[in-house]
Amino acid sequence: MPLRWYGNGDPTDPIYLHFSRIVNFTIHGMAFAAVNSGLWLVHEIRDPWPNLQWFSGIWLFFLLSHLTYVVIRRPLSSSKDSLLGD
Repeated sequence: MPLRWYGNGDPTDPIYLHFSRIVNFTIHGMAFAAVNSGLWLVHEIRDPWPNLQWFSGIWLFFLLSHLTYVVIRRPLSSSKDSLLGD
């Protein structure tokens, strides 16, 4: 079931902030996939770029750092019941 947030968001609510971080990470991941796949396609078909592996590797490092930040900043386990909607 997709994540849903009913009503107005409260920027002081830790669960709302966690969902916001998840959405930001998802957008970051989609941008990484779209840009890198396009660059590698152009690299293989037409124009070799010798530093593309470094570019992709550094961006992947930042993406994994972003994921680590999202996981570390998740709300405490006592609020898991409200995350599940119970």
